Amino acid sequence: MNGFLATAIALITLVAVNGLLPGCASIPEGEHRSEDTLTPGIFLEPEERAVLPPGVVIRKVYDRGIELTKSSEGFISRAYNDPAGYCTVAYGHLIQLAPCDGTEPEEFKRGITVPRGAEILRKDMEKAEYAVMTLVEVELTDGQYAALCDFIYNVGIGNFRKSTLRSVVNAREHGRVPSEFQRWVMAGGRKFPGLQVRREKEIELFFEGIGVPRLPGEVLSPIDIRTGEGGS
Repeated sequence: MNGFLATAIALITLVAVNGLLPGCASIPEGEHRSEDTLTPGIFLEPEERAVLPPGVVIRKVYDRGIELTKSSEGFISRAYNDPAGYCTVAYGHLIQLAPCDGTEPEEFKRGITVPRGAEILRKDMEKAEYAVMTLVEVELTDGQYAALCDFIYNVGIGNFRKSTLRSVVNAREHGRVPSEFQRWVMAGGRKFPGLQVRREKEIELFFEGIGVPRLPGEVLSPIDIRTGEGGS
C-alpha cells in the first residue's frame, strides 16, 4: 500500500510540475510560453462580432502587428494546458475552457507547423479587427490599428469598449494614450512583467513613425485585465 501511495504521489507531482494531464502533451523542446503569459482575453467573453456596413471590407493587421502578438504569446505546436488550466495551442489559441482531455482535434494533438499556427492566429485576430473597426471612430495608421488589435486580443472586446483608452483614442488625445496603455498590467490582482512589456511594445507600435509623446507626470491606477476598468 505504501508503495502504491508513493507512486500515486509521484504521478500527481509530475502532473503539477509539467502539466502532463491526460490527452495533453508536454511542451516540445525549443518551444515555450512565458510563465506569466495568460489566456488571451478575446476568448474569455461571449462570442460577438459586430456587423460592418455594407461594402466595408475587414482591415487586416499588418505583418509587424502580427509579429508583436506572436512574440507576446509564444508558440507551442501541440495542445497543452496553459497556466489557467485551459487547453491551448499555437499562439494562445484556445481549444476549450478546460484541460486537454484527448478530445482535441487530431492536428493539435499531432502537432502543427508555425505557418499553420500563424493561419489560426490570423483567423482569431478577426474578432479584434472587427472590434477596432466598429468601436474606434477616428482614422488610424497601420501601427495604431495593429496596437489596438493586439491590446484587444489580450484584454478582450468588452474591456476595450468600456476603457478610457478607447475614449482618448476617439478624442484624438494622443498625449494620454501611453499612460492609458500602461495601466493594463495586472491579472488576478498582481502585476505581470509580461503585460508591462507587451504594453510598451503596443505604445511603440501605436506611435510608429510619429514618436511617443512626453508622458504626463500623473500616476494612474493600474487595471486588471480580467476585471477591466472599475473592476474589483
